[in-house]
Amino acid sequence: MEKHKSGYVNILGKPNAGKSTLLNALVNASLSITNKKAQTTRRRIIGIYSDEMHQIVFSDTPGIIEQPSYRMQEKMNAYIYQTFEDADIVLYVADINDPQPWNPEISKIINQSNLPKILIINKQDTLPNQNSADTIKNWPYPVSWDQIYLISATDPEQTKPIIEYLLNHLPEGPVYYPKDELSDQNERFFVSEIIRNGILELYSKEIPYSCEVVIESFTESDKDGKSFAHIGATIYTNRQSQKPIIIGKNGSMIKKLGILSRGHIEAFLDYPVYLELHVKVRENWRDDENMLNRFGY
Repeated sequence: MEKHKSGYVNILGKPNAGKSTLLNALVNASLSITNKKAQTTRRRIIGIYSDEMHQIVFSDTPGIIEQPSYRMQEKMNAYIYQTFEDADIVLYVADINDPQPWNPEISKIINQSNLPKILIINKQDTLPNQNSADTIKNWPYPVSWDQIYLISATDPEQTKPIIEYLLNHLPEGPVYYPKDELSDQNERFFVSEIIRNGILELYSKEIPYSCEVVIESFTESDKDGKSFAHIGATIYTNRQSQKPIIIGKNGSMIKKLGILSRGHIEAFLDYPVYLELHVKVRENWRDDENMLNRFGY
């Protein structure tokens, strides 16, 4: 009788290499927010792939920040080093356009690990005339990889061989999560991430990196015989001067953010919501251990 196989597959890489896009493609769901801005992912995000005899628990980590500027970034980096403690397989995502896709410290840690190591060279579509064999042949190899894939993570067909490889190399193991679950995070987490992604889309410069979103209330009910939710969210910013920028003249920007976020939240939940957004200032929260703990770092 065939035995059930399962394992933890942790995804590493520098900021903006395409880790979150890859996770979403591998589990066929929009779990991790994606944006052209770097440092989009702040926490470990679990994505789960299941079939009858297999379960892969993917972990999308924040991008490796070589010189952290504040305590929050140090905590983000800590997630990365934790991945080697519970992983069965490591996926390292590298941007094909990056001449230095890893730093010496990370390559040393990966090399010292006895885990199976897979290199994903991403964004193949940005170099349409590049010969695939030459790219792989000329890639820098400070790490001894067990398998290498050259892909575009935005193309679901190109990620299928990765799933097949993982399924064939999983150890025997239990069912860690119910087979119908796609993540270990709750709806509040994903709603806060949707709002934060809206901030990344609408605001420039330092504003998105200075904000944290907390869901203060999430009340579900019925309206006209259909599901409905009233959601209250607070956007915490790092400095007093940033608050009026987030709100905008006569509330124009926060209104735009609310409309954008509500649309994505309703698509995610598959029912209508009423969204209230508030802005509060917590000076230097990114270096405040108490605030970081409250925000879940």
